Amino acid sequence: MAQVRDKDKEQKATSSFVDYVVNVNRVTKVTKGGKRFSFAAMVVSGDQQGNVGIALGKSKEVSSAIQKATNKARKSLISIPLRGSTIPYDVKGQHGASRVVIRPASVGTGVIAGGAVRAIMEAAGVKDVLAKSIGSGNRMNVIKATLNALAQLRTATQLAKMRGKTVHEIIGRSN
Repeated sequence: MAQVRDKDKEQKATSSFVDYVVNVNRVTKVTKGGKRFSFAAMVVSGDQQGNVGIALGKSKEVSSAIQKATNKARKSLISIPLRGSTIPYDVKGQHGASRVVIRPASVGTGVIAGGAVRAIMEAAGVKDVLAKSIGSGNRMNVIKATLNALAQLRTATQLAKMRGKTVHEIIGRSN
């Protein structure tokens, strides 16, 4: 009986995730007997509560490549600090020739971002943000640059602890 309850909890936990298939790439291997196709799928998965992960899955079939990538992405989640419905401050990320600039936005702005960046923001639960992709438009590199940028974000308490100060000293507000 306990096993059934554990499965129900697992299903509820996984159902809260949102998955976006960002890229599916077909690879052809030419052999003596003909052409062999395989697929690579890039998936972004998140719980819309500040946790997001990306992964690449490869298989002979598209559906199993997507499933593999989804499972990997859910295992490799990173936590992103949020301030309300946006990010705490400006951040830049880079991967290969792709660069991404992400800026916080006021409430009601929405997600102003391109396709690859938009998928990560929506999966992470960021509702108001401005983002610009610069350089290479390769979707995989743009996704990795975006995740790189979001991984650099810290909360005020984390910054205060790193610098050996209080949160009020860092924020600069006098009460």
